Amino acid sequence: MGAHPKPRTVVIVALPGVQLLDVAGPLDVFAEANVQAGHTAYVLFVAGAAPGPIRSSSGVRLMPDRIIDRDFQEPIDTLLVAGCPNAADVPADGAVVDWLRRRAARTRRFGSVCSGAFFLAAAGLLDGRRVTTHWALADRLAERFPSVTVEADALYVTDGKLRTAAGVTAGLDLSLALVEEDLGREIAMRVASQLVMFFKRPGGQMQFTRKGEAVPAGRAALQELQRWVAANPGLDHSVASLAKRMELSARHFARLFRAEVGITPATWVEEARVNAARRLLELGHDAPKQVATHCGFADADTLRRAFARHVGVTPAEYRKRFAHIAEVPKHLS
Repeated sequence: MGAHPKPRTVVIVALPGVQLLDVAGPLDVFAEANVQAGHTAYVLFVAGAAPGPIRSSSGVRLMPDRIIDRDFQEPIDTLLVAGCPNAADVPADGAVVDWLRRRAARTRRFGSVCSGAFFLAAAGLLDGRRVTTHWALADRLAERFPSVTVEADALYVTDGKLRTAAGVTAGLDLSLALVEEDLGREIAMRVASQLVMFFKRPGGQMQFTRKGEAVPAGRAALQELQRWVAANPGLDHSVASLAKRMELSARHFARLFRAEVGITPATWVEEARVNAARRLLELGHDAPKQVATHCGFADADTLRRAFARHVGVTPAEYRKRFAHIAEVPKHLS
């Protein structure tokens, strides 16, 4: 048997307030890859900005293996920046940003988990790139760094040597994808099996987010109408019906709605109905056909197509994963 390839050095940068799972999740994936490969494919380090323990968002402290800008002489193969819940609110440390800028240029690949993308963006490493981050922070990342294309629904995104993962557990998905790149599908599948995680999540790379919920917008009268639609998803919500309720012509209502809400009335109604369907599917009491009827869809196939557009999986798959996590909404009980 020939000699094994030289181990790849993986460095995860953990800054004050770091989310523990953003660090521990990827580390466990790479460590398990070593076990399944039968040799040391990865050498793993946690890097801190300063000597001493790093206090995480949960209060638990991590002791870094290395200190950035001081202890790294050897090449870094893969550099990942873990997220912090407050990353969008706290100015990035200038010394950290400078180090990331210098070291990322010399790595084979680099990236972030969750809100770690804000640190890479501050270093200018995301300019002109496609990235993802936690869905709740995607708009803020896009607004603060307009040269960055944020794919808010993706679990992880690859753009050249850049890899970015969405919130928290998506760091495991990204790390598993990196293992597959390096060591092949079979070892990656064995890692997933050992860690009891999906090799490929149902729905591909779609985050199961609440960001797509139909939120009332526009003038007060329009918001009142939207709340009424959300509370009564099974009723007729054609443009003509909604316009009549607003005491406007259908043409004027449609133009006003789009101008103030940003999407057509039909799109908004579909989003509201899908959201209502999600709530019912989470309860797990009704079959998709019954959910379709309750939520104003013509049939189960229409629900399935709308659900796939907005959520990325079928109603049946969604129900299987999320049943019983919600309480019944009063307007649907």
